Amino acid sequence: MKSIEKWVREHLFDRAPIAIAVLDGEHRIRLANEAFTTLFGPWEGKTCHDLLKGNQGPCERCTLDWAMVDGKTRVCDDRLLVGGHPAHFVVRVAPLGDGEAEEDLALWMASNVNEAISLRRENELLFEKTPCYVTVLDRDLRIVRANRRMREAFGKAWGHPCYAVYKRRDRPCRVCPALQAFQDGQDHSAAMVGVKADGSEAHYVVTASPLAWEGGEGQGRVTFVIEIATDVTEMKILEREKLEAERLAAVGQTVAGLAHGIKNILMGMEGGVYVMRSGLEKGDGRKVDRGMEMLSRNVERISSLAKNLLSFSKGVVPRVALEDPARPAREVADLYASLAQREGIRFETDFPAGLVPAPMDREGIHTCLANLVSNALDACKAGDSPEPRVRMRLFERHGALVYEVEDNGCGMDYEVKSKIFTTFFTTKGAGGTGLGLLTTRKIVQEHGGKVEVETSPGKGTTFRLVLPRNRLPRCPEEAPEGSVDAGAPAAPAKEGGHGEGGG
Repeated sequence: MKSIEKWVREHLFDRAPIAIAVLDGEHRIRLANEAFTTLFGPWEGKTCHDLLKGNQGPCERCTLDWAMVDGKTRVCDDRLLVGGHPAHFVVRVAPLGDGEAEEDLALWMASNVNEAISLRRENELLFEKTPCYVTVLDRDLRIVRANRRMREAFGKAWGHPCYAVYKRRDRPCRVCPALQAFQDGQDHSAAMVGVKADGSEAHYVVTASPLAWEGGEGQGRVTFVIEIATDVTEMKILEREKLEAERLAAVGQTVAGLAHGIKNILMGMEGGVYVMRSGLEKGDGRKVDRGMEMLSRNVERISSLAKNLLSFSKGVVPRVALEDPARPAREVADLYASLAQREGIRFETDFPAGLVPAPMDREGIHTCLANLVSNALDACKAGDSPEPRVRMRLFERHGALVYEVEDNGCGMDYEVKSKIFTTFFTTKGAGGTGLGLLTTRKIVQEHGGKVEVETSPGKGTTFRLVLPRNRLPRCPEEAPEGSVDAGAPAAPAKEGGHGEGGG
């Protein structure tokens, strides 16, 4: 007995985090560790059925008796009293000794699984109540679990492929975060457009993460992936409305100055009529010609004004296609290179090769750059630099395409700069309509971008068109795939590009 007690105490009692006791054939508790005493209280002189069950006699199906009879370790689930209240335990009973001991003894061990059950319930509650779409996928991209929010939004999910449930598609998406997570065991994210059970469009940002491995984490292969998707539909709607509001505000600012511009043109026409009439009365052909020239010039101005204003005020959707970002810049450079040479202005370009194609309205971007280059050449002609220069650049910075037009011409003071985007304003006198930069800003806004201006009187001006890739409009042919929203910003996907992923 002493040798068994010493062995048990040295190797188990002081270290085991579970309740352990030594029982004899009469169900009496002979030894117990601290975990046992903490859970069940004082045990000296008591039987297991008395202390652990509150029974006066042995249990009808006693695991200890079974183990004593055949000498085999027994495992069972049991409900034991802890502080007078029943709790769930896994109990193991193993006979001690080799059959030659003075008495029959057994080692009794119990693990409290109440905490594990409570934790499982908490995890279930967290999974169901998470305010996101949560799914667990197997390697065939079939949904093996889906939380309540996902089921309510997209309908029946269990056993169906994620692309069928989220996108109503019959095949996996070309770029799938879940497949990427299965392949490399890393997290992957993408912006998505799905179709809810009621047929409405759902915009969401999804992250796919490995959930379980064959052979242990860090080796083997991923067996399950969890996808957590955050619905951003309302944000997309707000962004779309904001862009439209900005466009309408710009239209309103322009129209507010329209009467003043037309009045100036009409005054010029009245002057032409007066000069021509005076020439006719006096038989002065030169005055007649001069009056006709004034009339023709102002008719051309009002015609140009009407066409530009109509084009500017239309809320048309950009004609978007996947383009080489450098293509419109090269076209504008080719268009203005000879004009710059005739005016004695050095025209420099810097367009890097190999930029990733981007969805854009090429004609619209061409119009923007043409407006900026034309203004830059005029600024150089109006300046006094001994070496007038215009430089066009294209580069990518922080996930945005940047078109830059820089000149060392006359520059702008604070008053002029404050008016170029806010009123019906031109610095070109009779030669301008005041709509060039407003049209430029409108087109850039339709691409989800912004126009930046840096200028200094007498030193020059730099205009930048900043077009974040994650805000560019969607190509029409990509609409069924639903990777990003047309004409509205989209969230960035991990490791570059927009995904279409599987859910």
